[in-house]
Amino acid sequence: MTPKRVMISADHGLAIVYFLQSDLVPTLLDAGVEVILLTDDSLKEQITQRFGRPGLTIEGLRLQQARSYFLKKDPSIQWWLDFLRRAGASNGINLEAVDSFIRQVEAEAHPRRRRLFPLMKVLVQAMRRSKPLRRWLVNLQNRYTPGIYTDLLSTYRPDMVVASTPGWRLDRYLLREAARQGIPTGAVIVGWDNSSSYSLKGAPVDWITCWSEIQKSELVNGSDWLPEQVSIGGIPSYDGYFRKEWLMPREEYFRLHNLDPERKLISYASSFVSFSPNIQNVEALADLVTNDRLSQPSQLLIRLHPNHFMDVERFAAEREQIRKLACELPHVHVVEPVPLGGELGYYSGEDMPEKSSMMAYSDVFTTVYSTMVVEASVHGRPVVSVCIDSPVGWPGKYTLPLSQIGGWPTHSRFRESGAGKVALNREQLIQAINTYLDNPEADQLARQRFVERECTFTDGTAGKRTAAILLSKLGINDAP
Repeated sequence: MTPKRVMISADHGLAIVYFLQSDLVPTLLDAGVEVILLTDDSLKEQITQRFGRPGLTIEGLRLQQARSYFLKKDPSIQWWLDFLRRAGASNGINLEAVDSFIRQVEAEAHPRRRRLFPLMKVLVQAMRRSKPLRRWLVNLQNRYTPGIYTDLLSTYRPDMVVASTPGWRLDRYLLREAARQGIPTGAVIVGWDNSSSYSLKGAPVDWITCWSEIQKSELVNGSDWLPEQVSIGGIPSYDGYFRKEWLMPREEYFRLHNLDPERKLISYASSFVSFSPNIQNVEALADLVTNDRLSQPSQLLIRLHPNHFMDVERFAAEREQIRKLACELPHVHVVEPVPLGGELGYYSGEDMPEKSSMMAYSDVFTTVYSTMVVEASVHGRPVVSVCIDSPVGWPGKYTLPLSQIGGWPTHSRFRESGAGKVALNREQLIQAINTYLDNPEADQLARQRFVERECTFTDGTAGKRTAAILLSKLGINDAP
């Protein structure tokens, strides 16, 4: 019998973790399925060397060709189609994150494009109330289906094509072409906020897996997925957390960053950089540990965000400010994400032991509502979301005050869960951190319930469960 074949698009560092650093792809291979994984062309050899095994083939994703098509073939029309796709979800769900995206895009748009925004916002409001109009937009996108992947689809003849989004990024062209050739298509939800922030399909996709009932509701009520098209498989990327596979010994981790084992560890994961500076949060935390303003002697470990390494002047400037603080102040340290390389950049799974250990050994974990509030809760650590408004914002660019983002879907769920605390100023920050330094078990039950609601499966089996869903779509029901 000819083995089944699955072609997988991994166009993001987090997708590499999701598919390859979990049990998902290994389970497919163990079931006799051949997997063709498409990723950044420059990383083919690196990924083959690390993850290669019989049955797994690594091919290039041709992102430069896809981007060139987007920029050269009716670029303005394609841009507006993608904008409307993301902006025009049903108002049956919380759309505060999407509304912030619209305001940012309008504020930073070229003057010629900005003149069209009043008309487009009328269309967005109509789409939010009309399912037929949303369906029209989704179908209209398919007119832009280049033949970038014709040879790959013809060579491998996959039984199914799966992507890490339902066409929200450049994977739209692969999914559209597969659908045009009659190949079944599927997608997975990799990110915590994806189902509430990225909206409608960018290509014809037959089914999708997600983390939880919460995400399923967002997909069904916000993006018009049929309930039977949506399966809940948990989040495979976190299996290693639940099974403690990536955890370094505490002594080794503290030596790695020159941390003082006698001081409490306050960590800060930079977040929300595209909308707001983080430096005001970092400076507040640095002041607390440097001047011993907390109830117990502490130290600060700051994790830079992947965006800090983009070729964007304001992000790079903040990165250097943070590095300078760490050089000048006692008990302040910096950790930098490890790049995977190519176009996948600093969103990678190369430093999962670093991330896991940082969270596990933090006495208090702080960030700006990032996905790491879930990850730190998985590690059982107290979490404080630091939302001090920047006094200057991003000069010349759209800035969203951090005090105004608590209503975003994922943010509101964190607040309402009671799994952690929110600090809008230095006084609240001192109070929140001291509460957890003096009582580390505070809110622990709420954290456990929060993780269960958001991740569904907390026993380290999400990779196998999600693989079983893919196998069932292939007609294979006896997963190993």
